[in-house]
Amino acid sequence: MTTERLVRIFAGAFVLASLALGIWVSPNWFWLTAFVGANLFQSGFTRLCPLESILRKLGVRTGGGACA
Repeated sequence: MTTERLVRIFAGAFVLASLALGIWVSPNWFWLTAFVGANLFQSGFTRLCPLESILRKLGVRTGGGACA
């Protein structure tokens, strides 16, 4: 599995989890959804993705551009 694919999986999982937590636990969890979306948005322009950097250091194969 490549870093690009793992970043997409992590982002999707975080968005779905924070939406569920926002509905059933506290609306403050929606801030996590906003953070993930903002990070994906900025990475499209800057090609800077913290998760991708971490995955590369862990030895995951690189397979494309930053974040998503």
